[in-house]
Amino acid sequence: LQNVRINPSSISFQMWKDIPVPFYLSVHFFEVLNPKQVLQGEKPVLSQRGPYVYREYRYKTNITFHDNDTVSYLEYRNLFFQPDLSNGTEDEYVVVPNILMLGAAVMVEKLPDIVKILLSGALAGLKQEAFMNRTVGEIMWGYEDPLIDTINMLVPGLIPFKGKFGLFADFNNSNSGLFTVHTGMKDISQVHMVDSWNGLKKVNYWRSSQCNMINGTAGEMWPPFMSPTSLEFYSPDACRSMTLVYEQSGKFKGVPTYRFVAPKTLFANGTDYPPNEGFCPCMQSGIQNVSTCRLNAPMFISHPHFYNADPSLVNAVEGLHPSKDQHGLFLDVHPMTGIPMNCSIKLQLNLYIKRVSGIRQTGNIRPVVLPLLWFAESGSIEGSVLKQFYTNLVLLPSVLDYVQYFCLGLSAPLIISAAVLMAMRK
Repeated sequence: LQNVRINPSSISFQMWKDIPVPFYLSVHFFEVLNPKQVLQGEKPVLSQRGPYVYREYRYKTNITFHDNDTVSYLEYRNLFFQPDLSNGTEDEYVVVPNILMLGAAVMVEKLPDIVKILLSGALAGLKQEAFMNRTVGEIMWGYEDPLIDTINMLVPGLIPFKGKFGLFADFNNSNSGLFTVHTGMKDISQVHMVDSWNGLKKVNYWRSSQCNMINGTAGEMWPPFMSPTSLEFYSPDACRSMTLVYEQSGKFKGVPTYRFVAPKTLFANGTDYPPNEGFCPCMQSGIQNVSTCRLNAPMFISHPHFYNADPSLVNAVEGLHPSKDQHGLFLDVHPMTGIPMNCSIKLQLNLYIKRVSGIRQTGNIRPVVLPLLWFAESGSIEGSVLKQFYTNLVLLPSVLDYVQYFCLGLSAPLIISAAVLMAMRK
């Protein structure tokens, strides 16, 4: 118990402060093979590209302990491209939807016709098309586009950013918000549980109090002595708390673990799973509308390849092959300490596209939730850390267990001998 608390004198503190586990971010893009046909109303044909792999380094700063048994911190992420682990380079070109253009088209659909006419004219003047051919690096980290300034001029506040646009531009060299978590010094059952995020006890993205709640931990460690039921964590990337459920017991390189996976209800819509009604407006089960926390853009998150989703989503495009082994997320946690031994968190980013009357560039695109990319954040304890873990939490307890029974075995004849001696004295 002493060693799993968040305390500078505990064994796990340095592991918590500067995570020694090598994390990797693997990104897979979906290239659109038939962009001209999609504009004519045909089904999109996709080809998965990648993975493009990045070594991820995490470290905590601004660590501040408070009198109420909590500690605040900022955790930063730095990403470095790994050519030897990747299937391709950041300089490769990929044909993907023009996210800014198609996203803006859906966002202005209900605005006056004059706005859509002006936007369509501006798109023509800037030679913007519904699909673009850009490098992996540009899509990931940002590219300059005059469309950003044009949209800001025509519809101020529609996209609250300037300069470059990139899907992971805010992911690198940045933090995930100010977390305040319990240290467990007074109550070990609360260690790592989130007290607040960015000063908030709950977020305001969603339509129900339950969906806005910040539950569980920050996703790094959990309280010790876990039960084989479920675990929760708050994900700033998904803008919500997530609950994973126990699947099975196992071992990771000799260390006992509980495996937790995503339930089928995680991204279910409100009709199939009423507690998720607060995340609506919803479409099919298996995708979650995150527009309220993503600049109001028509963005959805899901499992990769629409795994565990309504089959209609998979059938609306060609090139998807969902499977549990490749696309299911999991966490293998050591139940005694609550420390993850092996994990792979996978999510897919999708864009809702459609023909918008008044904007010529959208052609006759049929309404479809189009996968853009999916990514996995993976890591496992290895090397000296794994050796120390195994020695302290597997080997030594086993030895002590053996010694305990050995001592009990020795004590039996001693007790009998003592009883006989006492009887003889009487």
